[in-house]
Amino acid sequence: MIVHTQQPVLEVHDLTVSYSRKPVLWGVDFTLPTGCIAGIVGPNGAGKSTLLKSIMGLIPLSSGYVKLFDRPLEEVRHRVSYVPQRESVDWDFPVSVLDVVLMGRYGKVGLFRNTGTRDSAIALDCLDKVGMSAFAKRQISQLSGGQQQRVFLARALAQEADIYFMDEPFAGVDAATEQAIIKLLREMASANKTIVVVHHDLQSVRAYFDWLILLNMHLVAAGPTDQVFTEEMMQQAYGGRLSLLSQVGDVMEKRAFPSREH
Repeated sequence: MIVHTQQPVLEVHDLTVSYSRKPVLWGVDFTLPTGCIAGIVGPNGAGKSTLLKSIMGLIPLSSGYVKLFDRPLEEVRHRVSYVPQRESVDWDFPVSVLDVVLMGRYGKVGLFRNTGTRDSAIALDCLDKVGMSAFAKRQISQLSGGQQQRVFLARALAQEADIYFMDEPFAGVDAATEQAIIKLLREMASANKTIVVVHHDLQSVRAYFDWLILLNMHLVAAGPTDQVFTEEMMQQAYGGRLSLLSQVGDVMEKRAFPSREH
């Protein structure tokens, strides 16, 4: 995938977040190029979801700033999409699949204005892209976890944003849904969209992401995946958590000794 070199789409500078005066993220500095699929990776409690929420203005910063397209979030919110963790949503709420996706159009038409025929057409097209058009009239409470995640993604697509922040979109989904999602993300990136994904499965990092943000309450490293996803950097992030490091052992060995794959 080609990563573009113009003005960074995202700039995070000296970002610090505290809960009850206790820092949970501190001094985070990085920039992100346009048109990449970036993974946010780190051990449990590293602040991955907190970083996403702080970028989106959902939790206050203790210090530092965030710029998107070289502007504050408030000025470019219409160009930004956020997909929270599936568990954070009340899936028993009585609303149809199509209605959920149409919510993604509110940023275009206005919260208190009715969506029109064009918005419905866009929503249906987004459902088709995630393989859920046949479920348009289904109540969301009747969907499986993988289907719910596809609907979430369709709603994000309906926003027609330029950068997408996704909090563990692969969590709890089946293999077919995971592959369908990553295929769509690659298509989005090839259309110059930027995707930032909180991710926990280290085995798929190299296959899924061309840019990596490695956290453990502070920034360990950020940059192209082949430069960041190294044994040294992973050791810095995960320390003595050997059970986690063992998951990437084979990957690291294949990088160092590619002939062993044959």
